[in-house]
Parts: sequence; C-alpha cells; structure tokens
Amino acid sequence: MMDITFSSALTSLYVWDATSTMTSTVQYRLSSVSYNGVQNAGALLSSVGFNAYYVSTVNPAPTITTILFNGINVCSNVITTTSNPLTTINPVTTTKPLTTTATPLTTTTVPLTTTTTRPTTTTSGSGLPTKYNYPDAITKSLLFYYAQRSGRLPIADNPIPYRSDSALNDRGQSGEDLSGGYYDAGDHLKLGFPLASTITIIAWSIIDYPLGYSSAGQLTKAQNMVKWATDYFIKAHVAANKLYGQVGDGTLDHNYWGRPEEMTMNRPAFFISASNPGSDLAGETAAALAATSIVFKSVDSTYSALCLTRAKQLYAFAKQYQGKYSQSIPQVADFYPSSGYGDELAWSASWLYRASNDVAYLNDAKVFYSQFGLSSNPWEFSWDSKEPGVQIMLARLTGETQYKTAVKAFCDSKVNQPKTPKGLLFVNKWGSLRHASNVAFICLQAADLNISPLTYRQFAQKQIHYALGDTGRSFVVGFGVNPPGKPHHSSSSCPNRPALCDWSAYSSTAPNPQILYGALVGGPDNNDFYVDDRENYVTNEVACDYNAGFQASLAALQSLAFQGLFN
Repeated sequence: MMDITFSSALTSLYVWDATSTMTSTVQYRLSSVSYNGVQNAGALLSSVGFNAYYVSTVNPAPTITTILFNGINVCSNVITTTSNPLTTINPVTTTKPLTTTATPLTTTTVPLTTTTTRPTTTTSGSGLPTKYNYPDAITKSLLFYYAQRSGRLPIADNPIPYRSDSALNDRGQSGEDLSGGYYDAGDHLKLGFPLASTITIIAWSIIDYPLGYSSAGQLTKAQNMVKWATDYFIKAHVAANKLYGQVGDGTLDHNYWGRPEEMTMNRPAFFISASNPGSDLAGETAAALAATSIVFKSVDSTYSALCLTRAKQLYAFAKQYQGKYSQSIPQVADFYPSSGYGDELAWSASWLYRASNDVAYLNDAKVFYSQFGLSSNPWEFSWDSKEPGVQIMLARLTGETQYKTAVKAFCDSKVNQPKTPKGLLFVNKWGSLRHASNVAFICLQAADLNISPLTYRQFAQKQIHYALGDTGRSFVVGFGVNPPGKPHHSSSSCPNRPALCDWSAYSSTAPNPQILYGALVGGPDNNDFYVDDRENYVTNEVACDYNAGFQASLAALQSLAFQGLFN
C-alpha cells in the first residue's frame, strides 16, 4: 500500500502495475495487484509507475509532499527531478521515475513525475555520467508501444489518455477472435510479420540486457510490452498449420484518417496454411514466441511453457510447408513483401535452440545457414532480413569462428561505410534511423562477443546519439531538444474527444494535439535533411519496427553504463 500526497490538487493520476483510489483532491492510494507477486523486504520495487496531471497554468507546479509505504514515511529523500534515473529509497524502493516536463501531454495538462535519486550530478539527468538520459528514452519508447495497442485496454494500465478500447470485433474468416495486438504504424493495420520481428528484437534485449531495463525502472513494462503481442500471436495461431498474418484492408485503412476507437470500415483477416504457406511469417512468429518464453521463464513458468509450445508448432509448420507469406497473403505485398524465408528458418531454429536446449534445432539452424547462403554480408538487419541476427546467434551459441567472421565482416562494413555529413549510417531513406539503430544493436551484440568491442560500441553509441540529439535536434517524439511535433500518426493527430477527427487533422500545419511519446520517426535523408511534416511519411512515419532496434540499443547502452563498462 502506498499513500501519496501532493502539494496541490491534480486533475488525474494514471497508474500502472497498481490500482489507484483518490482519498482527497491531493492524496491517492496505490494498491498492489496480484500479478506483482510477493515482494520480499529489501527487494527493488521498480514495476509501479504513475503519471500525475495538472492544469498547466498552476504555479507553482504540484510536488509530492509525502509518500507512506505501508504506513511508513519514505519521503524524506524525495526530490523533484527532470530525469528518469534508477529510483531507490533505503531500505525501501519506490516507483518508476517520472519526469516533470515543459511539454504538455495534452493541450491542458502536463505530466508531473517525481523520484528519489542518487545525489550524482550528471549532464543527462539519468543518475549516470551519460550524455543522454537513456532511462527516459527507454521509458518513452515503451509509451510509444502503449499508444499502438489494439483491443481492450486495461483500465489500470493505460497511461495514454487519448487511447481506449478499439477494434474489439476483429475476427478471422471463421469467426476467430483476433482482437488485441499492436497497430503497425500511423495507420490501423495489424501486420504479423513486422510485429513478430519487433517482438523478437525487444525480447532479445530483455534477455541479454535486463539491467538496462531494471535500472530504468522499466523491466516489468518491457515484459508486458512483449506479452501484449505474444498474447495476440497465440490467438492468431488458430490451428497447428494456420496462422493469421494480417487484419485490415490496406486500401480501406489508408482511406481513413481518425481514431482507431471510431473505425467503422470492414477489417478482413488473412492467414497462411499448409496449402498457402509462409515460412517467413511462421518462422518469425516462432522466434518471437521462443524468445518471449525465455523472458518469462523465471516470471511466469506457465506462460513461458505455452509460448515455447506454440513456437515449436509454428517452427514445424514453417519447416514442413515452405514458401513466402507475401505470396500466400498478396494483400500484404504493398506493405511488407518478403524477399525470402531461409533466414527466418535459421533464425527461428536458433531461437528455439536457445529456448529449449534441444540440439536438433541448432543442427537445423546450421543446415539452413549453409543451404540459404546466410554467410554473405547483407546490407541490413530488419523485419525482412535476419541474416546478421542469425550470424550473431550462431556465433554466440556455438563459438565457431565462421560465424564470428561473418559478424565481423558485417559490422566492419558498416563502421567503415561513409556516413552522412553529421554521422548517420545511411542504409535506406525509408526509416533511415530505424536501419541505423538495427545495425547498432547487432554491433553491440558483437561487442559482447569480444569482437572489436570498443570500436563497435562507439559506433553504435554514435548512431543512437544521432537519433537522441547529436545533430542539434531529437528525432524521438517528446524527448530532448526540438523533437518532432508532427509524426505521421493518425490517432495522435486527433484533438481531444468529442471533437471530430478526419483528414483536416492530417493536413493541419499545427503540431499533433497528442504527444506520441517515444516514437522514433523515419528520419533524415543522406544529407541529413529532415522536415517535420505529417504529410511526409518518408521522414515522419512511425512504426513498431522503427523502435525495436532503437529501444534494444538503448537497453544495451544503459546496461553498459550502469555497470561502468562503457559510456
């Protein structure tokens, strides 16, 4: 039980991983929820977080005056901060750090956040001597995924005030329940292939860099983020050899600009099967579920086992019935066409070996690696191209030179590739920052294998810092200096309800009324030119997969910095 008293009245308090009741206009009671489990004395309580909202004209702004933790006053060390550091009170630990910000969360309120912190003075406000506040960036990246959620949203776990239940009637062709999951980008399509890739990468970062999340107070949030997707994947896997890979019609969806809560268009669903296979979709979904089974192994063993069982089934489906999913689901070809499925077969086999220790999967991965020529130096690591990920996984799992050599060739080529004038690794104009962040994560993994560790970490850090502000501006919505204000994102472009939202919001020259915290926009061109324009979807589109390698790299960098290994 936690009783929090503020110096003046709030308009509302949004809480996650706890229930909240208002005992007065300035006092709120936070009660634990069952899925937090039993907490032992002296443990770090990092899962409870909240945003407090107040009218922007209030002066002075509300501050926390008292925190009673199970009746004990633990507020003597609390100070107000503009950061999201690791939060501790000795001997009791308190909530996810929150941040007072000058940017309103809506047109009338601003988030108020307080924390207890170490007395360390830093340039980033992170509690560590880092240039940028990694915990704040991780926290906000996770808020972006909250904003993308589809389905019925938990009342006690929805920190996005402009989002509520949506697409509750998403159904398969035989009436299967397909509600839930994440919307892909600024639209309201649900696309399984890029989402599965996103979840594999995020789960990977949780497995290998849990300290990056826990030291930011976000480990439970990150775990819940991947589970929101894997719950949907399990729903979409309606039979052993049948998996839904798309919900929504691309043309109908893109003819609509408005809130997902108010959609009325037809939302058909499309699947792969034994007669219409998709080894890439089934394989990537298997990888995501296998990785998530590792994430939850010590958290929820029942759920972990369910994920692993489904992963094995989907892998068997992908292996036995081989083909490209974008040929079996032609409706997706205009958005996420697959270039091949051999990399996903090796990728999913690698993850299943890591999750199960069954050497048969490792042997399969090695066979697919040779069969599909995955030792070559690919140009990207993305939702479509898993080759660098396969190389890293096999290097880690086997320790064999051939895989380490392939990893080194990939990262060396990116380190030595000419950059934009301001230092960006430019791979492609579509999501230029996404591509650079994905490569950064692969090379951070390579550094962990002691392959050119300093060179690769410096390279990766430079790419992530480019996104965070090294050019003089941030490319992350709601973070840092001069962040994007007009992301190509339908729901955040809408005014507060009940005001109408339509194509006039799309063409408005004003910033989005709602701040899409944490979203990494597409980014600049090869000359560092960028325009903050909602209508320019090349530079300003956002998507689930855009944030994947970015958030994963942030977790790695935070983990390294927290341990004093690299900064």
